Amino acid sequence: MTTAIDLAPISGPSAWRGDELSTSTEWIYELSDAERTELETLGRRFVADDPDLRTVTAADYPLDACVGLNEECARQMDAGRGFILVRGLRTEEYGDTLAGAIFYLMGLHLGVPMGQNQMGDVLDHVIATSNKTLDDPSALPSRVRDRLPFHSDSSDVVALMCLRAAKDGGASSLVSGTTIYNEILRRRPDLAPLLFEPWHWDWYKQDHDAPAKTYTSPICSYVDGIFSTYAGTSMIFSAQDYPEVPRLTEAQIELLHLYDEVSQAPGLALDMNFQPGDVQWLLNYAALHSRTGYVDFPEPERRRHLLRLWLKRDVGRPLVDGFGKNVVTDRSAEVTVSGGRFRIADAAEPNFEWGN
Repeated sequence: MTTAIDLAPISGPSAWRGDELSTSTEWIYELSDAERTELETLGRRFVADDPDLRTVTAADYPLDACVGLNEECARQMDAGRGFILVRGLRTEEYGDTLAGAIFYLMGLHLGVPMGQNQMGDVLDHVIATSNKTLDDPSALPSRVRDRLPFHSDSSDVVALMCLRAAKDGGASSLVSGTTIYNEILRRRPDLAPLLFEPWHWDWYKQDHDAPAKTYTSPICSYVDGIFSTYAGTSMIFSAQDYPEVPRLTEAQIELLHLYDEVSQAPGLALDMNFQPGDVQWLLNYAALHSRTGYVDFPEPERRRHLLRLWLKRDVGRPLVDGFGKNVVTDRSAEVTVSGGRFRIADAAEPNFEWGN
């Protein structure tokens, strides 16, 4: 396996721009009637069976009409743009339990669900449960209404299902990691090599139960012609709070600021205004994600509400050793954790006692 860095622009479907994609619908997959009917039928059986979410498998709920859907989602994540939006589910008619069941069984066919919090929940919620802002160190990004910085999650795949949209704002924003790299290389070829060197990331701030304060990973990986990204500059700066972490050099600081500047450059990001029933599949190695700030409806039952899955997706993607949040890539959802919700009716309801 070769790991030599070829500091040249990278082309291909992963090197997209939002202002170009926004004029087309090529990234949206519209479900056929047969696909939707199959998902609804299996979803109802899933609810009736009430399987343990930690041990249920795709083989328990085979899909026939949706083979093409699964193949297209896999192709776009592994060798395409890195994401796809699936549209056409009638979640407003289902109720949250059936919607969650359909979402979960879709995920089973694209990877292995991972625990997302200290309780081991494999189906989590993106919903504002208080009026905290990100300025509050106790606030969780998934439980506030602020605009989020571009970042990568702790999984191979992150997926979102929209149950209810915001009153205003709350668009899902994606930006190509390949395009960011190409732009940094164009602007500052002297700084670009630093992207492939190890950086210290704040682990404790992401998980107060972490066994160490930090972990290390490069921001970019280029192995056997496959380019991957892992980003979140705030966690690199936050790691500087620990005296045992080497101090960032002036060049490193300059690169991090440039990375943020480029990721927010006009035209790079694609903003998706989620509709109820939309399902977004995203490979964390291909694109960064964030969301715009939003305003909720005053009624609690109408507030913006997304379901979230983290998936392990082992398709042999070549990566440099220790890439990404490697400390959690082996985290299993099969461990029994006190407080976790592992039946679909429970898991489809937010835990308002956690994350406030």
